[in-house]
Amino acid sequence: MKNKIFPILTILLFAVLLGVSVFRMFYQVRVGTDKIITQEVKQLVEIFKRIDKKCKIIDFDYQKNIINFLNVEKFSGSEVGSVNLVYPDQWEGPYLNDNPTIQEKEYMVVKTKKGYFITPGEGVELGNGKIVGKDIILDENADVYKMMFDKEALMSEGKALAAPLPVEASPTREVILENIMRAEDGLVLRSFGDVIDVAAG
Repeated sequence: MKNKIFPILTILLFAVLLGVSVFRMFYQVRVGTDKIITQEVKQLVEIFKRIDKKCKIIDFDYQKNIINFLNVEKFSGSEVGSVNLVYPDQWEGPYLNDNPTIQEKEYMVVKTKKGYFITPGEGVELGNGKIVGKDIILDENADVYKMMFDKEALMSEGKALAAPLPVEASPTREVILENIMRAEDGLVLRSFGDVIDVAAG
């Protein structure tokens, strides 16, 4: 019996060390994924700031907009991908050679009642084990700001895995048309979202 104790202890020790190694490997992979997300979200925010400064973003087509157009060099019309621009001729693309992805899924611009946010794409599993679109619902009512400070949502190692999109999107086409119609009542449309009361001088 004494002769068997040492081999048994050796096997148990090996099993424990193997388990710890596997756990650390998966943990590092998850933390590494979150670090990549944090870096790429920050990069995307800077790119959209450049686009808005030059082209002026009007709005986005959908509530969830896949970011798959930053490698476009030229396009016709006022829309590229799902983003609508006031000055499309000022486009300075391609902004990236390849659109960034995480777990083979592109990032998104999500529209909520509190503004636009850049987030990982639907189906991405975060370091906390939560899956975007399944456990983390990013609909119009989503409080993404709150999620960015919740480690069970869009925060990892004290850093946010999403970011507000700092663009002052112009009014939608419906608002612009409404302002044009109001011009008949003594109002003149000077620019998108900028109406002057002529009667008031």
